[in-house]
Amino acid sequence: MPLPSRRRRAHVPGRAAPPLLGAHMSIAGGVEQAIVRGLRVGCDAVQIFVKSNVRWKMRPLAPGEGARFETARAASGIRALFAHSSYLINLASSDRAVRRRSVRSLAEELRRVTELNLPFIVLHPGSHGGAGIRAGIGRIVAGLDEALEGVPGTAKVLLETTAGQGNSVGGRFEHLAEIAAGASLPHRLGVCLDTCHVFAAGYDIRDERGYARVTDEFDRTVGLRRILAFHLNDCRGGLGSRLDRHAHIGKGHLGLGAFRLLLNDARFAGLPMVLETPKGKEMREDARNLRVLRSLLARPSVRRSRRPCGAAGQ
Repeated sequence: MPLPSRRRRAHVPGRAAPPLLGAHMSIAGGVEQAIVRGLRVGCDAVQIFVKSNVRWKMRPLAPGEGARFETARAASGIRALFAHSSYLINLASSDRAVRRRSVRSLAEELRRVTELNLPFIVLHPGSHGGAGIRAGIGRIVAGLDEALEGVPGTAKVLLETTAGQGNSVGGRFEHLAEIAAGASLPHRLGVCLDTCHVFAAGYDIRDERGYARVTDEFDRTVGLRRILAFHLNDCRGGLGSRLDRHAHIGKGHLGLGAFRLLLNDARFAGLPMVLETPKGKEMREDARNLRVLRSLLARPSVRRSRRPCGAAGQ
């Protein structure tokens, strides 16, 4: 089936490359179908699950599925493709059986990421289940080391910022810094910053002063260089609510100001920024959210030449 056509967005020389905007897409019917769906709504970037996100078992790729994925990717013009891990994985768990299955599943997904030639997989750090942040961080570090050492290569794991709900790890920037500092392979770790989650965790990025304060804190604590991707979601809860509920862009408590600041921050030029907002019939919400986001990008000024007086008709 031919891929939907999409015009490439031209980059203006001398300006920072714009972020690569897109959305999470389903792989139902084959991993290549995520690319087809992404093109239909105008994605420059696509995030996928490489297996069912609610089952431990991973199905093998169907004959020719990997080749179809590569062909679709090459023909699409989509410039960023990456994975999100299963929601079942919890490296911080104090339950030995859950933690063992989590490490094994992460390693399997890393192998699939490598097989599909994807650069990284986004991972929720996990929940310590009441054992405490220090214990949870220690288990996460050990689990990451085991999974990454078992899958040689360059594929990275991006730790996702969390809303700080319950016993989750990752609601404070210090948690991510400690994980990276303790890991045996820190060069294979990065961060995916979720706008809904950081706001719900208490980081106010709605205006220039707050945005500067939060990004400066992240840089001091973790390092902005570790951010390799973003999840762009508005937030149904208020600042510090710890409510992990995504809203459509401009329809939550974050508002458009935060997204305008982020999209036009030259430090994040060219990075993938994908939606995880609620989907409806025919993904119209994704298309609308992408239009809203692109409307917030600063437009390059166009210098118009003026004809000298008397030049008309020459």
